[in-house]
Amino acid sequence: MTTIGFLHTAEVHVATFRGLFAELAPPDLDELHLVDAELLADARRTGSAPGLAGRLAELAAAGADLIVCTCSTIGADAEAASSGVPVMRLDRPMAEAAVAAGGRITVVATVESTVEPTMALLRATAERAGRPVVLTASPCLAAWRHFEAGDIAAYDEEIAAHVRVVAADADVIVLAQAGMAGAAALLPGLAVLTSPRTAVEAAVRAGAAPA
Repeated sequence: MTTIGFLHTAEVHVATFRGLFAELAPPDLDELHLVDAELLADARRTGSAPGLAGRLAELAAAGADLIVCTCSTIGADAEAASSGVPVMRLDRPMAEAAVAAGGRITVVATVESTVEPTMALLRATAERAGRPVVLTASPCLAAWRHFEAGDIAAYDEEIAAHVRVVAADADVIVLAQAGMAGAAALLPGLAVLTSPRTAVEAAVRAGAAPA
């Protein structure tokens, strides 16, 4: 049985990804989840997460055949790390969809450390695809206090209010972090992309592919 491992930096993400996995994965795929909030805390404080390689190795040792890093801040480092199994950053499928969707892409994030990694991924994705894009960063940092307090409804509402203000200048809005996905439900009619579902779909396709 193929096992997909998920590395999270917040406990709240476990239920989200378990739900998506249950919905999208066939019975012959299994899942593992590991949470380490210090990885994001370290990355925000110092720009690096020294415990990342060890956590990826822990998932690989537990049986993961593919690992999805669900933290956008450390996703590039996770993909570059040597863990013995393939690692996919959460936002890569979303970036590919954003570049395909339109030329003006606005990135909304609620932690500053996520902005540049997401912008860099979108630039690289557009270059590979040969598609000219105009990227705009529009941080919504004030919303993070709600996430830290566990008030996800207020978090989603503040993100949605921010998106409504900036949406007119974009062909597509990218919600950079996994935990922002709930805000999309409050934005009907707007071209808003989130990462959890597209990441699980890509991981399931990879896990189900013949060896």
